[in-house]
Amino acid sequence: MYKPKEYLIHGLLLLLTLITTTLAGGEWVYGKSILASGEAALTWPIFIRSLEFSIPFIGILLVHELGHLFTSMYHKVRCTLPYFIPAWLGFLGSPSLGTLGAVIRMKGRVNSRKKYFDIGIAGPLAGFVLALGVLTYGMLTLPPPDFIYEVHPEYADPNFQGYGAEVMEFELGNNLLFWGMGELLADPERLPAMSEMIHYPYLFAGYLALFFTALNLLPIGQLDGGHVVFGLFPKKHSLISLIAFVAFLTYAGMGLIRPSSSLEELVIRIPLYLGFLYLCLSKSGLSQLNTITLALMLAAGQYLLSFFQPSWEGYQGWLFFAFLLGRVMGIRHPEVTGSTPVDTKRKVLGWLALLIFVLCFSPQPFGVD
Repeated sequence: MYKPKEYLIHGLLLLLTLITTTLAGGEWVYGKSILASGEAALTWPIFIRSLEFSIPFIGILLVHELGHLFTSMYHKVRCTLPYFIPAWLGFLGSPSLGTLGAVIRMKGRVNSRKKYFDIGIAGPLAGFVLALGVLTYGMLTLPPPDFIYEVHPEYADPNFQGYGAEVMEFELGNNLLFWGMGELLADPERLPAMSEMIHYPYLFAGYLALFFTALNLLPIGQLDGGHVVFGLFPKKHSLISLIAFVAFLTYAGMGLIRPSSSLEELVIRIPLYLGFLYLCLSKSGLSQLNTITLALMLAAGQYLLSFFQPSWEGYQGWLFFAFLLGRVMGIRHPEVTGSTPVDTKRKVLGWLALLIFVLCFSPQPFGVD
């Protein structure tokens, strides 16, 4: 079905992504970089230990994409092998995960709601099962509490008062599933704080897997969650996708424009933000007038909420993804002939997928102070 050249290209991308995520794992888990020297240098033994992060992480992404691939083959829909996207930014001095994920490009026409549903849901369900296994193993095999001193020996100094404002502090946000597994499975004396979770390779890899699972299950457009909604609600998927996208965009930009800002800031920020909202909504299927009206209403609503609740703030890290969804991928789903809903078994799986989204979604997945 695939040519040897395709296996070679996709295999090399997978290998390169494994290497870049291992380099990123060395930076996150052990604080070592291949570009550093002295004690901060990434040595070969640390590189090997960093595979404890990269192999589970890439393995979960691979199983996710293979779920899509095998289901496409089952339904005789032509598609590519998984494209893994390496993205290590250590040479810029910037933190990264070593990858932007993986994608499969559909080459054949999907001519039924059932096929869209099956192909869409197979990936996140397959990856989620493996992610549960990785997290379970990580929770049950936590190292002793003094493990953190291997990474941060300064913590053992009773006079240590913190790093100060010049050092960026990074913290993972929680989600219902990650929190619940920690409460049920982990030894509370060994379970690290969310600010130290990056130093525990299986927990960090599992957390990132839940993060990517939740992203894919957003009930918007042609994301996996969009395919699920397309199958569950044959006549309302466009409306549900639009509402979900507007809600996502509203939360992402909350606090970006607020009454407490200076007039000079608002004069610059409001037009730029309105233009951004218009671009995000321009492929929503609404008329130009309705798109402009919706952008104005959304910005005005956020401004009013900031007036009454100044402490409310969204996660502006979602804005870039919202732009990709709205402007690049689009929030509408391709139509098929007929509007017959999927059968009962698929409906159960669809609602299970939406439940998994709720359990895995973190409103603020990454925090930087």
